[in-house]
Amino acid sequence: MTRRRVLIVVVAAIAVGVFLITVPTFREFFDLGVYRGAVRSWLLDGHELYDFLYQDTEYGFTYPPFAALVLSPLALTNWPVAVALSIVVNAAAVVLLLRWFLVPVVRRHGGPVWFVGALAFLAVLVFEPARDTFSFGQVNLALLVLVFADLRGLTTGRRWAGVGIGLAAAIKLTPAVFIGYLIVTRQYRAAATATATAAGATLLAALIAPSTSAQFWTATLWDTDRVGRLEYVSNQSLRGVAARLELPSAWWLAAVALVLACWFLRVRLLRTSPDHAAGFAVTGIVACLISPVTWVHHLVWLLPALFLLTGAALHTRSRPRLAALAAVYVILSSSVVWLWWSGSDGPLAAIGSNTYVWISIALLLTVPFHTPVPASPLVPSSSDAP
Repeated sequence: MTRRRVLIVVVAAIAVGVFLITVPTFREFFDLGVYRGAVRSWLLDGHELYDFLYQDTEYGFTYPPFAALVLSPLALTNWPVAVALSIVVNAAAVVLLLRWFLVPVVRRHGGPVWFVGALAFLAVLVFEPARDTFSFGQVNLALLVLVFADLRGLTTGRRWAGVGIGLAAAIKLTPAVFIGYLIVTRQYRAAATATATAAGATLLAALIAPSTSAQFWTATLWDTDRVGRLEYVSNQSLRGVAARLELPSAWWLAAVALVLACWFLRVRLLRTSPDHAAGFAVTGIVACLISPVTWVHHLVWLLPALFLLTGAALHTRSRPRLAALAAVYVILSSSVVWLWWSGSDGPLAAIGSNTYVWISIALLLTVPFHTPVPASPLVPSSSDAP
């Protein structure tokens, strides 16, 4: 039995490896090149951080200065080392997520942890947002781990809860929405910790690089042309939908308000009856929906919701739910939205080019709260309480 399982994992790994290096959407570590090129230009060549453009393209560094400080070791690496470091960091992030969300479910059902874990790791590599994160050399998985590392501290009442969220928000602004979650659920100490951490990291960057910080907060942050075209099919946010359908801004703002209202109604009950794993999961979905720009690789924030839904479906032994989740995984791994990369005219295109947005909304509405069995070790049992 063990030999057969090893053979299955080896064959699956070879198949996934061949797929990943031949898939037409392999990104050649483009974003990693932007990070490395920008910090090298800034730290070694003395140029302005936000004036850098990668390989004569229109793309440059778009994150806050603190992110540049975090990524500054890339300035000292050659390209192969930078690629290797990026792969290792992202792979470690996936392993941590599986350890937190998958392992307890497998143990609960008496399955072989190493075997299921290996196949799940390969499945995550095929999942389009994750494989784009790997092939772009992006930081999304690392930020996801930072935020969800706070979940353990929050559920056990640790004083450091909020630090991960604060650091993630200082590196990339979108995770700041989790501070809103902490406030809505009356986790005021964690919210204060997250806010103080983000402010402290931002102030540190301002002290080290005052002119660069001033440029970002007064000019670069507001220059939306730097991040790409809003109507580009990779922008799977509500703003992207409105841009592709050529809807007035009022429609986008109304959709954002509706999504925020739905999120608020779902999480407000957690003020008296905590289920922070589900709360964090839906907050990650909301961050993707309401952000003006949510590239496909940002949708790794959907992973916790998919893990929780799968755990709940296995617990209730619901085959229809498991089949639906399998279909969602296949669609989110299919690159289907790229069929409309050159335009999205017509009713079929309006549906297809925004497929990942519709799935995100469905996940927001269906993530289970207060499942009978904790879905991950981030939610402690009674014997694990402080």
